[in-house]
Amino acid sequence: MSLPIDPYQYTLKKSVSCCGVGLHSGRTVNLSIKPAPVNNGIRFFRADMAGSCHIQAYMDKVVDTQLATTLGNEHFRISTTEHLLAALHGFGIDNADIELDSAEIPIMDGSAEPFFNMLKATGKKKQKGLRKILRITKPVCYVEGDKRLTISPYNGFKVTGEICFDDTLIKKQKYTFDLVADRFGDEIARARTFGYVEQVEELWANGLALGSSLANVIAIHWNRKSVLNEDGLRYHDEFIRHKVLDLVGDLALLGYPILGHVEAYKAGHAQHLGLMQVIAASPECWEIVEMKKNGADAVLQHVASRSKAASDALMPLFNCKPMHSATTA
Repeated sequence: MSLPIDPYQYTLKKSVSCCGVGLHSGRTVNLSIKPAPVNNGIRFFRADMAGSCHIQAYMDKVVDTQLATTLGNEHFRISTTEHLLAALHGFGIDNADIELDSAEIPIMDGSAEPFFNMLKATGKKKQKGLRKILRITKPVCYVEGDKRLTISPYNGFKVTGEICFDDTLIKKQKYTFDLVADRFGDEIARARTFGYVEQVEELWANGLALGSSLANVIAIHWNRKSVLNEDGLRYHDEFIRHKVLDLVGDLALLGYPILGHVEAYKAGHAQHLGLMQVIAASPECWEIVEMKKNGADAVLQHVASRSKAASDALMPLFNCKPMHSATTA
């Protein structure tokens, strides 16, 4: 099977750093992304906490999905991880250590573009290790009320998102993104987070979103027909593109690149986690395969683990219990 995925693992050529504001705390955050060895994965460290251990970017480390995806352990938390994780995944980085001096990833301009551009500027380095891929073999479905996500077999990684709002500005939007070549930077990296003006005001009143401004959030006008941002929208369908961006970032918490087509309807961070939990609890619907190079093509080398063996390989993930309702077909 020829695949549009590089078979080798990658890290950064050198460390990169940035400084920004935490969306909810309003505090200045210094962040560095550093190269890491093969099979390291993505790890978070708190530079402001002496002796604290790291948090691996896995779904079993998710402790909160309100407003953003927050990872945590007994020592510390890291919130708003989805944009940075999406940028790393979109640029093809498998191994990196992320160090910051606050409990929040800086919001930057509300999109993944600043992180993505930072990664492009430093470049990536091919490593000797081969990638292992989570290949979906049977459809898996997660349902919560009128929210629904499915993942089906597909020779690549594709995400289709759909949202429905009552207001005149957003209405119904649908977008499909196939993660190949440079499409991440061109199509979804620039899509910003958004909210209604009165929602932002309510968050402020409750001591949240203290770092939010028109520089990092699309503020939807009270009339529901326009945005308050003077520069307008970056895409005519920026809202659904940002939802797809969030989904790409959250699914990186499975710990492996995915071969599958994800379809999401009215989904948010909590539902993204729900789908991952259902996937983890349904080893009969997927397998872990290792890649190799065959001439100019990347191909699947062999099944590294499946069913019970797959459960053992991803043991941290299987400690998570599925939420709400789920089905496999």
